[in-house]
Amino acid sequence: MAVRKVVWQLLVLITIFAGYSHTEAQELSTGSRRAERFFNNGTRQFDLRNYEDALNYFKRSVAADPGFYEAWMLAGDVSFEMKEYADAVNYYRRAIAINPGFFPVVYFNKGNALMALANYQEARISYETLASYPDVPERIRRSADRRIRNCDFAIDAIRNPVPFEPVNIGDAINSSNDEYWPTLTADEQVLIFTRQTLRDTTGRRVPGNLREDFYVSYFIDNEWTPAREIGPPLNSELNEGAPSVTADGRLIFFTGCNRADGHGSCDIYYAAREGDRWGEPVNLGVPVNTASWEAQPSVSADGNTLYFSSNRRGGEGNMDIWYSEYQGGGQWGTPVNMGDMINTDGNEMSPFIHPDNRTLYFSSDGHTGMGGYDIFVTRKNDEGEWTSPENLGYPLNTHYDEIGLIVNARGDRGYFASDRMTGQVRDIYTFELYIEARPREVSYMKGTVFDAESRRRLSASFELIDLETAETVIRSFSDPVTGEFLVPITTGRDYALNVSGPGYLFYSDHFSLSGFAHQTDPYLKDVPLYPIKEGEKTVLRNIFFEFDSYELKPESIVELEYLVEFMENNPGIQIRINGHTDNIGGAGYNMELSEKRVESVADYLLQAGIDPGRVEYKGYGETMPVATNETEEGRAQNRRTEFEIVGFNSH
Repeated sequence: MAVRKVVWQLLVLITIFAGYSHTEAQELSTGSRRAERFFNNGTRQFDLRNYEDALNYFKRSVAADPGFYEAWMLAGDVSFEMKEYADAVNYYRRAIAINPGFFPVVYFNKGNALMALANYQEARISYETLASYPDVPERIRRSADRRIRNCDFAIDAIRNPVPFEPVNIGDAINSSNDEYWPTLTADEQVLIFTRQTLRDTTGRRVPGNLREDFYVSYFIDNEWTPAREIGPPLNSELNEGAPSVTADGRLIFFTGCNRADGHGSCDIYYAAREGDRWGEPVNLGVPVNTASWEAQPSVSADGNTLYFSSNRRGGEGNMDIWYSEYQGGGQWGTPVNMGDMINTDGNEMSPFIHPDNRTLYFSSDGHTGMGGYDIFVTRKNDEGEWTSPENLGYPLNTHYDEIGLIVNARGDRGYFASDRMTGQVRDIYTFELYIEARPREVSYMKGTVFDAESRRRLSASFELIDLETAETVIRSFSDPVTGEFLVPITTGRDYALNVSGPGYLFYSDHFSLSGFAHQTDPYLKDVPLYPIKEGEKTVLRNIFFEFDSYELKPESIVELEYLVEFMENNPGIQIRINGHTDNIGGAGYNMELSEKRVESVADYLLQAGIDPGRVEYKGYGETMPVATNETEEGRAQNRRTEFEIVGFNSH
């Protein structure tokens, strides 16, 4: 009899979806020693996770005694673990038919199997039946209540589907192997993804014989080129997965597991690209990586914020989403948990921060959804707080696990990997994202930085600043080999762009996108930088004055501070601020207005501590146009403030 009590306790403990232990030992429901012997063998194999052997023993057990409740129930649990959900439901039903109230948690298990089959109506009934029993532990009851809410959501979502028509991205990228975890540059010209292949020619797809590597494809002439392996040093003999690139594709973050320099089972690594060559991957180190699991990174467009999933201490549940801010000098700040608005006591995975830096997509099995992992979206409001996550709906989300969505910079197209279309290998698919789920639209500026005299390509720093808030939204560098750069720009705002390099005058520009709902055409331009020498001048395109006035607008502060910094970094130079107008109004009036405007700029520099002996100013009125005054566009170019190098101090 003692053996039977132990087996009953084991039954409850390994009913893996129940989640609680039954303290009251009971006898098995069979009188057949043969059935009991098969059952004992089955529980041992179940404990060893030899599921097929365990199921065979449970089948032999119920063949010896068809009224053996526990054997039917564990046959259901084994089938669930093997993802044979229809079989699991049938086994649970056989157990319930023997004695409906013998072990109420069987209704919870049956409900889970029905949800895995997308049979939400019957699953809901099963969970409600469980709730009707008074002695069900509170934790199980709460879990059943959550699943009832999931069923209600799923039933309504299926009745009200969202637009979703996924299209296979094509044979150039997808193969007979698994492809997944795509990442895309802001201009949608480079796609990097993970491909899983066999390490040898045995054909055995077992964990130790599978290798994950990065592959890359380029969008040329309106189609994707055949994907090629990125190769070393990014790829190695180990596994690399879940890549995330910055908007310009020059930094990549990814997950590496069980490496010699690792801090835990899985860590986050990064590598930088110069020209067409990737540098050696570097472990991000502490405090981002710990002895826990850190993986699935998503880097903001400017490379300054890193989102990732981790089960480290201090979270809301199992896997949570965290973020870390770049501190400079290769150092990252202490990760911050995104809090209970985003994270639950379940699992939150695969974050993706859109280039607008305000829209975050992620997967969760803790928020209300279709069952398993669903994809959600949350948005940062003007106060910097994340909004309550929204489920992206059916059939984008289903009873399968949906993990690993990314969205292009324009915000109208999603990319994800799935095996649900073919039931075989995972492929990468793309689809038009319905309007309500879209982020802010992001365009971009793309070009090359070069020395204006020698035409040599240059590495230069970029800053894109919101003119209203003076917040730096993008900080980046052009490629030191090619001089190429890509700067994402979110519509609906006005921006100042500054490009600078040691030994050169800085370059400024601005983009007025206020009121634009769409800006699909990118800005394509090259940026010449002029060496610092006498006679060189640069236009300060982000100096703004009130209409018909010499009063500086607040938006001018960003540019003025750049000019102050330039003067401080180059203490030997002397400059003249030149002011110009268009020809609207009298010549005398325009001369006086231009003189007063440059005086305002000079006064700002002096108040900032610049030596008065280094700053001159002169107004030229309408006498030096650079474009026609017959068009508004030409007149806008003629209304300009510039500074000119007029000499050097001897010290």
